[in-house]
Amino acid sequence: MILVRDTPQGATFGVRIHPRAKRDAFAGEHDGLLKVNLSAPPVEGKANEACIAFLAGALDARRSSITIVAGATSRQKVIRVSGATADDLRAKLQALSQA
Repeated sequence: MILVRDTPQGATFGVRIHPRAKRDAFAGEHDGLLKVNLSAPPVEGKANEACIAFLAGALDARRSSITIVAGATSRQKVIRVSGATADDLRAKLQALSQA
């Protein structure tokens, strides 16, 4: 199960990125993190930008509401979705990780 927490600024959850994948896709979950495959390379913030854009489309959220709050240079990141509650986000992420 993906760990989602409520904060005063919005809901947060962890992701594990696999850059330079064949295509952008969800790859399930592992140790409470959502696994995301991204075709973008991990240079000059391209994978971070691709991560935000991909999650915004999948979660039906504005790109400006999604922020990487920790792990900008790591494969493991903490994502915050402003204006979302943990319960709503948990339901969306659970559906995405099993698709």
